[in-house]
Amino acid sequence: MKRDFLDLASLTPDELHGLLALAARLKAETKIGLEHPHLRGKTLAMVFQKPSLRTRITFETGMAQLGGHAIYLAPNDIGIGERESVKDVARNLSRCVDLIMIRTFAHQTAVEMAHESSVPVINGLSDLLHPCQLLADLLTMRERYGKDMRKLRVAFLGDGFNMAQSWIEAAALAGFELRIGCPAGYEPQKNYLDRMRREEIGVITDNPADAIKDADVVYTDTWTSMGQEKEAAKRRRDFKEFQINKTLLKRASRDAVVMHCLPAHRGEEITDDVIDGPQSVVLDQAENRLHAQKAVMVWLLKPEILSLVSGSL
Repeated sequence: MKRDFLDLASLTPDELHGLLALAARLKAETKIGLEHPHLRGKTLAMVFQKPSLRTRITFETGMAQLGGHAIYLAPNDIGIGERESVKDVARNLSRCVDLIMIRTFAHQTAVEMAHESSVPVINGLSDLLHPCQLLADLLTMRERYGKDMRKLRVAFLGDGFNMAQSWIEAAALAGFELRIGCPAGYEPQKNYLDRMRREEIGVITDNPADAIKDADVVYTDTWTSMGQEKEAAKRRRDFKEFQINKTLLKRASRDAVVMHCLPAHRGEEITDDVIDGPQSVVLDQAENRLHAQKAVMVWLLKPEILSLVSGSL
């Protein structure tokens, strides 16, 4: 039975750790010039409804490094829901390619794509979740803190949108403490909040100082995502106290790292001196999208490789 990668919640803890180990191994071996032609002759269709720098370059480069080929399909190339239905797009692509990545607005579009496709589908981002980014973030944390993340404290400051909700899924799998700081009215969806409370993953607060206190990882994201541009002025006012700056960062652990999934609105959710400062691992995160997504693509088409991460790839 084919697997899709639409969220982290569908993974087991062992699968998550296996993906991170595979990503780390692929990264290390690529750095010393070893090739990994695991997907030679395979093709990835990249379906974009939302534009992106990192998503396109990391998937396209990753597929090339794995010996395969990637096809970029811009919003106007397909016109999902207008020119063609999701069902027709999925069924047609499935006849010609081996993998589909979709970067979309409504999460249901990714779900329907996966349902109708006979080949694995990867969620490159939706308004509900961003599992590819979280996998890269967890890889970055693994590089800094080691495989066992259960003693870590992660503070997410910002909108309770797709990134915050993916952090909840990640905390449930990896076992670290999660603190979400956001203004009232911007909390994650109720089912994610319920999961935080039910599984005692962490806390949510409207006090940024409380959220960041003694945190090992300080994370933020843009206050205004694609599709929310009309709300930008109001959001800047509502989120003003949640900016990651040097003053607020002093409340975190002395050795805390600062993370941002990019693109950043410098001077809004984060200041230049923090994102460019010595505690920032933002560029490590961005690079790790490449390695994490390579692991996902290999796993979806050759799942047996996960069992070989302790040996030779």
